[in-house]
Amino acid sequence: MPNIIRYAVFLILLLGTLRSEGQVIRFGVIADIQYADADTRGTRLYRNSVQKLKAAITDLNKQKMPFLINLGDVVDRNPADFAPVLQEIRKFRRPVYTTTGNHDYHGIQSNDSLYRLLKMPAEYYAFRKGNWRFIMLNTNEVAAYANVKGTPREQELQEMMEQIKARKGRNGAEYNGGISSTQMKWLQGLLAEAQEKGEMVLVLSHHPLGCAEGLTALNDQEIVSLLAKYSCVKALISGHHHAGAFCMVGKLPCIVLEGMVETDENSYGTIALHPDKLVITGTGRMTSRTIHF
Repeated sequence: MPNIIRYAVFLILLLGTLRSEGQVIRFGVIADIQYADADTRGTRLYRNSVQKLKAAITDLNKQKMPFLINLGDVVDRNPADFAPVLQEIRKFRRPVYTTTGNHDYHGIQSNDSLYRLLKMPAEYYAFRKGNWRFIMLNTNEVAAYANVKGTPREQELQEMMEQIKARKGRNGAEYNGGISSTQMKWLQGLLAEAQEKGEMVLVLSHHPLGCAEGLTALNDQEIVSLLAKYSCVKALISGHHHAGAFCMVGKLPCIVLEGMVETDENSYGTIALHPDKLVITGTGRMTSRTIHF
């Protein structure tokens, strides 16, 4: 074979390899840092969370992760505790995408001030990476702890609680929340657009949408019913249930990440999104998984 042909074949193979590698989206994940300047309670070592976070950020920077997703419960109970945690998060050298957790609202009088503090562009939002659309739901939008009194969300909360009671559900707890009808319409619009464009979708939230009975979002069934209509949705990822979990919700893989605050062992990881699979590489307590679409 002439050299010029060999060289052409080599270039074709190289370009194919680069194109394939370019389809892989990698990022870091953390959930339930839940730092507090408070004594240990059971397996929750509140004061250790800052050092765990520092180690995680150092490692993720070393791995050159392009971005980081934080699934909420940054602090446990006191707004004053945000400062040392956010100081460490800001050391991550690339973008950080955060959604709130239920504990983050303790002592907060203005939800907007919380979103600004956490550098969130809005209370719920989405962003794209390659052919993937990341949807950051806010499952704290309709919740008893989220300053809903005197707003239309107060009525929605009451309706959700009545529906849970009617079906004898176990998730009507004070530490769970749901998404409003407005956020649901927003979600539906994004899903329809992603489906039309041939994008793949990852749905992220603080509260699980399955796998963790008693800890799921208040209107989890309604959310999952909507998601199930769109084949572009490939997986659901959440925090809140510190033990972690995995199950299939219908045809959707539902991943609950282990919480950083628990035990003296760290918990964080990286995710690689391939066209045909999702690979979680966990550190410490975070479970490594490969999920095929």
